Order: sequence, then structure tokens, then C-alpha cells
Amino acid sequence: MSEETLNKMFGGNQSTVSEFVLLGLGHSWSLQVLLLIIFLLLYVIIVSGNIVIVTLIITDPHLHSPMYFFLANLSFIDLWLSSVTTPKMIADFLKDNKTISFAGCMCQILFVHFVGGGEMVLLVVMAYDRYVAICKPLHYSTIMSLQRCIGLVLTSWTAGFVHAISQMAVIVQLPFCGPREIDSFFCDIPLVIKLACMDSSNLGKVMNADSGVVVVTCFILLLMSYTYILLTVHQRSKTGASKALSTCSAHITVVVILFVPCMFIYVWPLNITWLDKFLAVFYSVFTPLLNPAIYTLRNKEMKSAMERLRNYYLDSK
Repeated sequence: MSEETLNKMFGGNQSTVSEFVLLGLGHSWSLQVLLLIIFLLLYVIIVSGNIVIVTLIITDPHLHSPMYFFLANLSFIDLWLSSVTTPKMIADFLKDNKTISFAGCMCQILFVHFVGGGEMVLLVVMAYDRYVAICKPLHYSTIMSLQRCIGLVLTSWTAGFVHAISQMAVIVQLPFCGPREIDSFFCDIPLVIKLACMDSSNLGKVMNADSGVVVVTCFILLLMSYTYILLTVHQRSKTGASKALSTCSAHITVVVILFVPCMFIYVWPLNITWLDKFLAVFYSVFTPLLNPAIYTLRNKEMKSAMERLRNYYLDSK
């Protein structure tokens, strides 16, 4: 899709502002070179790690189960989430003039909230899958049929899309005619709203509340799900509770590293520039980086699948 077409789609009330300036993570050349090397390596690890997980789950029959079906979708989402912001950030380390077009900025906002919202709902779906597997094992295959799994994944994508569109419908109508510096490495709603040529304080609170509802609702549902799982299994057997905790610990870790930064960005914004940048990096880079490590290093079936793939590759030689 051409730049001209995108500007027509997102150019609602952009007035005299055709592009924004991203101030990035640092100003000195030596720091930017160091950050370039670090984030380039991290992005390569993110891409390769998540592609390996998706490939293993698709090709290994031992991983053709609902839990790994959801995990493959989570890895795909993480790959997309990091790709919305990280390549642009890496490229900007090589530039003195770090600009992004109005259309490009709107696209970043759209896809960050689309993919981010979808990931949060998908984590709730994965918690539901663990609840059925642990609390209703005899009915697991019936309840978590392929049709239902596909429906749940489509629901997560739909929820993310509706959330993103609800935000975009407001943002594209704002008048931008003066300030254009964004003190971050990508466009996000709280920062872009501040640049509008109007009193945007109340609107900023409303938009943060919109995102906050998604974050808090999903977090509460996840907290309730895992608490219920552990309490149910504990009543049956202390040994079972230990196994359930081991099974769910990877999911809980992912929930914490995703939701804590989002809460401080959208629910309880601290408005401390360096901390906001750190949280944004953690949310968009370290979460997609840590997910593959958490699920592969703590999962025996994933380790076995990797070993089988390695042996197959060596045997084929």
C-alpha cells in the first residue's frame, strides 16, 4: 500500500503536520551505536525464537494439541508485536533526523493496540485451556475441540481489532497543527494526544481508560482463573497442586511481564519520561523475547520436539 494511500486513509484532521519527530532512546552517537547492536541482536533472537516455536508446533505431531495451538498463535502475535516498532527503532539509530509520517504513526498505533489487545485476550484463552485441562481432564478433548480452539483464537483477534479501531476512530480526528516531537521510539496514544491542537487532558484520560479496561479486565480474569485452578487441585491433592503450579508457572510469568508494564503505561501512568521509555521497551521488545525462552526452557515436550528436529536435521545430512 502506497504512502499516499495511507495518508488518505489516516489523514483526517492532520492539518499542517505531515510527519512527527521521534526523539528515541538516546542522543549521543556512541550510545545509539551500542543500542543499535543490542536491539538488532535482540530482534534477531525474537524473530528466530518465535519462528522456531511456530515451526515446531506445525511440523511435530506430538505438539498437535490445543495448548500448543494457542502457543503457536502467541508466538505469531509476539513476532508481529515486536515487528511493529523494533525495525523502525533500529533504523532510526542510524539517522540524525528520526521522523515518521502521519500515516506511519497512525499505523503504529493501530497495530500496537490490535496485536497487544489480541495477545491479552489470547492469554485469557490459554488460562481457560489450562483450567479445562486440569480441572476437567475427562472432558478436555470434547470441550477443547479444534472448532472451539479456532473460534477462541478468532475471538482474541476480533477483540484486539475492535479495541484498536475504537482508539483510531478518535485519534485520526484530532487536529495536529503545531508541536510534532514524540519523546519515545514509537507512536503511542498517550504521547500523540498531547500534540493535538486542543485541550486534550480529559481526552487522554478517556483513551487511557479505554485501554485500561482491556488490561484490567483481562488481568482480573487471568488472576481468577489461575487462583481457581490452584485451589481446585490443592483440594484434591498437595502433589497435584505442585504439578499444577509447575504447569501454570510459565503462563503466570508471561502474564506478569506483559501486564505490569501496560498497567503503568495506561492504567496508572507515572509520566516519568525515562521510566515510560523503559516500560515501552519492555512491553514491545522484552515480552516477545522472553516468551519463547519461558515456554521452551520450562517445557519438556518443547525440548523433546527441538531434540527430534535436531536429530532429523542431522540424519538428513
